Amino acid sequence: MTASSTNNIRILSIKYGTSVDGIGLRTSLYCAGCENRCPGCHNPQSWDEKGGEAISVDELYHRVVEADMNVTFTGGDPMYHPEGFIALASLIKRNTNKTIWCYTGYRFEELLSHPLRRQLVELCDVIVDGRYIEAERDLSLHFRGSRNQRIIDVKASLDGDVVLFPC
Repeated sequence: MTASSTNNIRILSIKYGTSVDGIGLRTSLYCAGCENRCPGCHNPQSWDEKGGEAISVDELYHRVVEADMNVTFTGGDPMYHPEGFIALASLIKRNTNKTIWCYTGYRFEELLSHPLRRQLVELCDVIVDGRYIEAERDLSLHFRGSRNQRIIDVKASLDGDVVLFPC
């Protein structure tokens, strides 16, 4: 997990006003680095943890605030290098009322057993989990690419069974 430090996150792109990475118009931060390397991934350029450019957490926070939309962390995989995203999500949650969605190839249950990843999970409102599986691709799905992926209501799921987010 070396793609970011607490002060910087390697970002491939920022999409303002996107509606494909969660409910409503969102600011989506596409990070560099993913160890899952799912066959058929729509964003294989995101696998390289040295891709994109290092942007400070403070700069990303200011861009999120200026955009005045809810936020999505995607990539790559934000859970591959959670430190910078923890710092960013903490600022967002402490100072705004924005929701945070996070896409990850890890399963929710795995994330909860890893201290840093769990910390990031707890700052998110919704987690879209699971590797992309090409054989389960379904273009009719909202906000995910394959049927095995789940859209999880984080707060409702932390103390028990996984609760799917209604969308």
